[in-house]
Amino acid sequence: MKKGNFIALLPIGVFLVIYLGLGILFEYVLKIPMGFYNIPIVVAFLVALLVACLQNRKLKFDDKLVLMGRGIGDKNIVTMILIFMAAGIFVGVVGRSSAESVAYFLLSVIPPRFAVAVLFVVSCFVSTAMGTSVGTITLITPIAVSVSAASGFSLPLCIGSVMGGAMFGDNLSFISDTTIAACNGQGCQMKDKFRENFWIALPAALVTLVIILLLSFRAEVGEPEIPAYNLVQIIPYILVLAGGIIGINVFVVLLVGIFSGAVIMLATGATKATELLANMGSGAAGMFETTMVAILVSAICALIREYGGFDALLSGIRRVFKGKKGGQLGMGLLVGAMDIATANNTVAIVMANPIAREMAETYGVTPRKTASILDTFSCVFQGVIPYGAQMLVAISAAAELGFDVSAFQIMPYLLYPFMLLISSLVFIFILPERKNK
Repeated sequence: MKKGNFIALLPIGVFLVIYLGLGILFEYVLKIPMGFYNIPIVVAFLVALLVACLQNRKLKFDDKLVLMGRGIGDKNIVTMILIFMAAGIFVGVVGRSSAESVAYFLLSVIPPRFAVAVLFVVSCFVSTAMGTSVGTITLITPIAVSVSAASGFSLPLCIGSVMGGAMFGDNLSFISDTTIAACNGQGCQMKDKFRENFWIALPAALVTLVIILLLSFRAEVGEPEIPAYNLVQIIPYILVLAGGIIGINVFVVLLVGIFSGAVIMLATGATKATELLANMGSGAAGMFETTMVAILVSAICALIREYGGFDALLSGIRRVFKGKKGGQLGMGLLVGAMDIATANNTVAIVMANPIAREMAETYGVTPRKTASILDTFSCVFQGVIPYGAQMLVAISAAAELGFDVSAFQIMPYLLYPFMLLISSLVFIFILPERKNK
């Protein structure tokens, strides 16, 4: 182990000051809508990379470039980027109408009294299939607003249920960028991380569902209107979900999803051939920022590791968190702190990955459990912060339909993230560790 050097962590501090400082300024001082997301995160990381390059004058710049190249060229980083691209193309192919079909079908077969519970279950399913919490919230929040208006259910309860379900899939989906980042960063199979994660997420989801049902029984309900939908368009999502669960290679799963989605979208007339190609391109382009963040963070972390920054951080964590269970909590709080600072759970995982990997070796934690902890805790924090994209998108979607609701009205109804945190702590400190199979 190299000698620890806390000054080597300066690039991370610079990034946090730029991103978090400007975010607070834009969002709460200048009152710019979605102020945190008007800050170019890639530029903030480029500044942090410049700071890293200016450190350690004893090391030549060419040598620093070699170190950065090794960090970027790591097998896990390359795999992560390729999966990002494939997942983006899949989402571009199937589009919004397919996800709407999933949501409307489930809502159409359930009695109105259980409408909010259905919103939660639908959000869980759609987010697991789509791999994006923000996309799920964008899609289903208008439905939640309609359900609230038609049935008399509380609007914050409806929106909070959708956000909770969206974070369920964000945490578990095989094509979620958080899952991809956590698994590839720790070098574990997605199916192994899923099995580890599932037994933490399922109890939290079931308890959340019970609470929602108890709250629902106290309200007078009406009959929500369900638009027309096409059941055939559900097939690509089912294939991706089933393929991922049984352990088929993620690239094969995504290729099957892309191919089946393209055939169905063309056959049903939902899109034209030329539009389909454009949608593939826009889907891949939608992953540009996430991909660039992964590249830049890999370069920054390579330099910080060489300078002894991670050794210093690990030494500090070991002094605070004792034993294997304490180390797991330390990983969770590490990624949580980075998520609070960046308001982006994928970025938080990418930043925490190299530190968490070394912590896992120190504390004897398996890669699958480390990936599960990183993904779970990042989703807990991302699901409740009032300035996260999930919350801001939900509020904006409701406002577009003429309904004003604040983040602080919704936060008490973010039941799933709170239950997920409790479930995670129970699995770390109380239940015996599951054996690898």
